[in-house]
Amino acid sequence: MTLIKYCGNRSLRDVQLTAASNAHYIGFVFAESKRNVHPEHVADWLRYVDIGTKQIVGVFVHASAADIARVAAHIPLSIIQCHGAETVDDVRALKEAFQLPVWKAIHHREGALADMRAFAGVADGFVIDSGQKGAWGGTGKSFDWRFVPLYMEEAKRQGVPCFIAGGISPHNIADLLRYQPIGIDISSGIEENEQKSEEKIKMIEQKVRTC
Repeated sequence: MTLIKYCGNRSLRDVQLTAASNAHYIGFVFAESKRNVHPEHVADWLRYVDIGTKQIVGVFVHASAADIARVAAHIPLSIIQCHGAETVDDVRALKEAFQLPVWKAIHHREGALADMRAFAGVADGFVIDSGQKGAWGGTGKSFDWRFVPLYMEEAKRQGVPCFIAGGISPHNIADLLRYQPIGIDISSGIEENEQKSEEKIKMIEQKVRTC
């Protein structure tokens, strides 16, 4: 089974579509980004939508515990995702402060596997994203997926999930699935005119079922 995370939800309609999907996780970005949302708005949307058993992932970049606490006061976060250059000590401190799983984003580059290994026993999951200068994520750019098996092997060694992010779309997901990722993390790839697309979500999930 391939785990699915739909991230960057930024409207009630987005949440309605991803809540009705086969995703296991729905993500909200609480960091500088065109998909940045206010926790009060997310709380309002969740009052109108039943997300069932889906887990809520809050995406943060270099956020303090106080910043995350302000979000958690409004939203029942299931997982904290650190998507910046947070250290092992940062992740450990957040786990202790919130008693929640913390995922660490790692940007694909030389040395990325060593970064993963440094977080062994601390991070509860990983997101491998494209390393694009000047952006922490959400670029819509993919990396060389031939490296995916190496990341999956390390994640399995640590006993944690690992999601591949960056540039995944209905048009190329079959290529990625050949490398058997544990999970996929999609934002722009299920959007049309900067809104989540029911058609693209169905296309992604059809590929996940059949590939």
